[in-house]
Amino acid sequence: MKQGWWKESVVYQIYPRSFNDSNGDGIGDIQGIVEKLDYLKNLGVNVIWLSPVYKSPNDDNGYDISDYQAIMDEFGTMTDLENLLNEMHKRDMKLIMDLVVNHSSDEHHWFQESKKSKDNPYRDYYIWRPGKDGKEANNWESNFSGSAWDYDETTNEYYLHLFSKKQPDLNWEHPQLRQEIYDMMKWWLDKGIDGFRMDVINFISKVPGLPDAPNPKGKRYVGGGEFFMNGPRIHEFLYEMNQEVLSNYDVITVGEMPGVDVEEAKKYTDPKREELQMVFQFEHMDLDSGPNGKWDLKPLELTDLKDNITKWQTGLQGVGWNSLYLNNHDQPRIVSRFGNDKVYRVESAKMLGTFLHMLQGTPYIYQGEEIGMTNVQFDSIDEYQDIEILNMYKEKVIEGNEDHDKVMESIYVKGRDNARTPFQWNDSKHGGFTDGEPWIKVNSNYTSVNAEQAVNDENSIYNYYRQLIQLRKTHPIIVYGVYQLILPEHDKIYAYLRNYEGEKLLVVTNFSDQNVKFELPEKVSFEVKEKLISNYETSDIDAPFSFTLQPYEARVYKGV
Repeated sequence: MKQGWWKESVVYQIYPRSFNDSNGDGIGDIQGIVEKLDYLKNLGVNVIWLSPVYKSPNDDNGYDISDYQAIMDEFGTMTDLENLLNEMHKRDMKLIMDLVVNHSSDEHHWFQESKKSKDNPYRDYYIWRPGKDGKEANNWESNFSGSAWDYDETTNEYYLHLFSKKQPDLNWEHPQLRQEIYDMMKWWLDKGIDGFRMDVINFISKVPGLPDAPNPKGKRYVGGGEFFMNGPRIHEFLYEMNQEVLSNYDVITVGEMPGVDVEEAKKYTDPKREELQMVFQFEHMDLDSGPNGKWDLKPLELTDLKDNITKWQTGLQGVGWNSLYLNNHDQPRIVSRFGNDKVYRVESAKMLGTFLHMLQGTPYIYQGEEIGMTNVQFDSIDEYQDIEILNMYKEKVIEGNEDHDKVMESIYVKGRDNARTPFQWNDSKHGGFTDGEPWIKVNSNYTSVNAEQAVNDENSIYNYYRQLIQLRKTHPIIVYGVYQLILPEHDKIYAYLRNYEGEKLLVVTNFSDQNVKFELPEKVSFEVKEKLISNYETSDIDAPFSFTLQPYEARVYKGV
């Protein structure tokens, strides 16, 4: 397998609005990130992925960009960003920027021109269609609820928006638009950034004709995803982007791709095809969703998680490369989701980190994960900020008369604002995030869950993550070893082996709050040399052949 710095990296995602506020306006900013670089350097991460900081009216927290080559006033200036880049490079850290080019803001000058007339030179930068039978051009549904079309009376046509109506979709069929995007990417790379995380990049190719989605039940709006996810020209577009831009720089690329499967992901990440290095897929993030989507709650079945992770680990082995994550700005806190954030918060957070960081792929840590930040329960729907939450609540409760308490329970468990509460730096007011009034409330547990406490406690989640990252830097088997599942049917233990150049790793994790007996299957050959890490003190003389795991215990042994 070909080696590469991006395979050996550990990436830390910063959601700038919620990370650290340097000027007291209640909103995190770029200078606030600079202030905390030594904290991240001490953690051991070597790549930072920055969620969007571009100019934006902020309808979807910066994922609606009105100028790709300017910085949002709330976050600072381009000089601040250049300073951040300089300070990171001084510390041997790299910066990945978010690339949001499936859609722009409706306040981008391209769209302002596009809607002026049907013959405007920018008209075809976006996807416009006349209505059909007095309604929208098709029955596709926005990812944020309601129709994916919005009417504009200036030209008596509808434009497509797969997200908010303030996020019109760009028309990648138009060569001039693609060229503008490539030029913008080169501008950033020439400035010295080290790569891109590409937002919903597999949405950029739509099926020609934009046909209606099958709708046997005659609903007002239905999906349509099969007509815009992994569309007919997606590989052509990404290959072109690679040839025009990415191949000319030594950078890291990861494409966020809802609805991608292993076979598609192989195509996206196979180096021979020259598209991207990694994809973010969502299958493991949907395992605790019922048939009606993310708000339809169901408990995680560990065997489902094993099946899914194993499918991706073995499927991309030797072909592409996995991105490894359990948290990001769109997902609830993993310790509340797959762990136990009450009795075993520290133990389960360490176990989940062990499980993830010992897999093959590049691990991504989301801000606050390394100190075990948890989900939040605000008292009122009015305290939530996320457009997805507010649209869903309006549709279900206000318009649909569904039960308020039941809908709020779904928000507590799955809402995106769980990940967006301010970073908890210390036990002072607002968790040390700001001297002002934070844009969204701080989780009330900041007095006991905060970075200052974690850094100073040698047994903290933070210091455990430091160990995990250091192990990765010193043991190539953790990066490159081949994955092999053991005990596939066990409903509480997730155990697997890694094999590399005559060495083996044995990873054993308990996903339950009970004591569970682990026995190494007789057919598995493993001679222990050393214990690399564990989240409990252990002294088993029989390990790793037979031992009792305590609640949420994790152990990693190296051997042959």
